[in-house]
Amino acid sequence: MSSPNNLVLVIGGTGAQGRPVVKALASDGKYAVQVLTRSSTSPEAQELSSIPGVTIIEGDSYDEPTLRKAFSGVSYAFINTNGFAIGEKAEVYWGIRMYELAREAGVKHYIWAGLIYSSKLGGFDPKYKCGHLDGKGRVSDYLATQSTEGMRWSILTSCLYVEGLRDLLRPRLGVVKGEGDEGTLAFVAPLGKGDLPLIYLEDYGAYARWMLDTPERSTGLDLYVATEDIPWDKLAADFTEVTGKKAVYVNVTLDEYFSPELGIFPHPEAVIGKSAINANDNTLVTVRQNFSGFWNSWKDNLSKRDYALLDEILPTRVKSVKEWMIKTDYMGEYAQVLKNANRAHKSE
Repeated sequence: MSSPNNLVLVIGGTGAQGRPVVKALASDGKYAVQVLTRSSTSPEAQELSSIPGVTIIEGDSYDEPTLRKAFSGVSYAFINTNGFAIGEKAEVYWGIRMYELAREAGVKHYIWAGLIYSSKLGGFDPKYKCGHLDGKGRVSDYLATQSTEGMRWSILTSCLYVEGLRDLLRPRLGVVKGEGDEGTLAFVAPLGKGDLPLIYLEDYGAYARWMLDTPERSTGLDLYVATEDIPWDKLAADFTEVTGKKAVYVNVTLDEYFSPELGIFPHPEAVIGKSAINANDNTLVTVRQNFSGFWNSWKDNLSKRDYALLDEILPTRVKSVKEWMIKTDYMGEYAQVLKNANRAHKSE
């Protein structure tokens, strides 16, 4: 049974990244978990509400009175803001403000769901500017300047989900058109010879749990997590070995990646930040602008992960994409992973 002082507030708990965190925290009754979400009747919220020890709170995560109420009586917090919904500028504001409100409320340990600060890692070359990476990265930089005396903090810096291989990253038919290649699947990306980090989300949840369970090690730590940094020619080869389906890696230019022929993003000029107060805010970026910087960051291997440390922290982790394919019976089929994958609006 959890005790009253083991109450965790999770913001962003109904998303693909947040649900494994909620499940890991509530797995054995040590922690009671409250999930703040805009809809308590969504399928994701209903799924979580069926887990013993999990309570759903309906409200706006980007509203200060709601946040003050949500943080009241809470000992721990896991915060994953949604830059795709609110835009980069609002994500920076709310990422910092949520930290301040948590500290004001007396929260003991604050975990921020971070991403790499691609612009900074790339020397602020505009080719690496990516709104949803930079927004979270700036907040991570802010947290790193804060004392851990008033409130412990940790940063869990993630990457692409390996589950995305069922969604936006999935292999595609019809890209390879040579004679005899009719059934060949193509993993398509403007990645060059870069190594793409992918994280198994169940393990992501376990790392978040470790942070709360082991504050003597996690306090003040920015932990970069992934399953494997994998070049996509190896990804295609592993897929073929596991499934028996012929697959290749097709490296493309950014223009080709956003083309109607591929159809990965049907509306590349759509603006990210559908829920922004001002949809015409000129700090909001298009899908093309955002994901150009995103892919350039991975193509040029701007960040690294310490896999020896990850093995020490989570010895049971899935250690390769190939292992994940086998574990989940992956065959390259489509399944929606990002519930807000289309959270953008067309520019006027």
